[in-house]
Amino acid sequence: MTYVVTESCIRCKYTDCVDVCPVDCFREGANFLVIDPEECIDCTLCVAECPVEAIYAEDDVPHDQQHFIALNAELAKQWKPIVERKDALPDAEEWSKVKEKLGELKR
Repeated sequence: MTYVVTESCIRCKYTDCVDVCPVDCFREGANFLVIDPEECIDCTLCVAECPVEAIYAEDDVPHDQQHFIALNAELAKQWKPIVERKDALPDAEEWSKVKEKLGELKR
């Protein structure tokens, strides 16, 4: 089992999770983070750090977010690792309240 970043992260990109990851499994896109399932060691540390509750164990990903399992795996192969915490996106607080934002994802 691995952990998965879901829709709540889009246009927010808080990186608190990156700070606690012992294996640097996060990958960074322009407005979203993903977890590389090949690198994740299922430690659970990132889950509690996410202020928008975007990270789930693969078995616990909500039904309407299941496509993010494949999306994390796909984008993890394309995006570069992020190993240090950065500031969230400037309008992250506003976007944290938006529910449906898959259309906003920049690949």
